[in-house]
Amino acid sequence: MRPLQISAETAVKLAEQLNIPLEQLMHMPQHILMKKLAEAAAKEKQENQE
Repeated sequence: MRPLQISAETAVKLAEQLNIPLEQLMHMPQHILMKKLAEAAAKEKQENQE
């Protein structure tokens, strides 16, 4: 599996947002990354509604 095709700046921001190491993010399968991003967005939306 090849690393994600995203910029270094985007990778750093995503790693910080998801609270995971950068190396783990870059080797994460794309479908798992998308799932984690959706979960993070749902959590943020819920926090904003409260």
